[in-house]
Amino acid sequence: MKKIVYFIAAVCVSVLFASCDKEEPGGTATENTAGDWYVTADAIDDNGDVVIPDFNDGRFHVLTYNTAANTPTEMIVEDQGNFWNFKVRVAVDQNARTFFTTTTENNNMVADYEDINVTITDGKILPKAGKQNNGSPADSIVFYVTFSDDTDAATNGYTKIKVSGVRYSGLVENE
Repeated sequence: MKKIVYFIAAVCVSVLFASCDKEEPGGTATENTAGDWYVTADAIDDNGDVVIPDFNDGRFHVLTYNTAANTPTEMIVEDQGNFWNFKVRVAVDQNARTFFTTTTENNNMVADYEDINVTITDGKILPKAGKQNNGSPADSIVFYVTFSDDTDAATNGYTKIKVSGVRYSGLVENE
């Protein structure tokens, strides 16, 4: 009986010590470019002049995050329906912190919006280049986007939409 009690005690102690091993969690492959962003959108013409300021009537959230494959050369850019309802895979350079779509055919992954093709160009994450509402420095994002179903572009004289803003801080004072 004593042998069984000692055996059970030894197993418990072994499990206890084994469970104490700390494993440091790692980041994702797109850690440099992933984030939650507060952005605005301006419709611009070929010269970069703003044709329609504040195209979306205020700030909205855009997410950038790793794909399921978790490779450093691609990520997802998604507006969660806050703007045009798009979710696209983009090519990304983690060192330069740039991104762009490589295909525009059937690239929108949002259900019921797969027939809208999205083109993202000149995407860039700029470390500490932006400012939060409270004045603290923040990473900045900027990219240009066009949508195949945008019938207002030609009528209103713009060719693309500039999306730009700062990384979401989570602080109420920066909302």
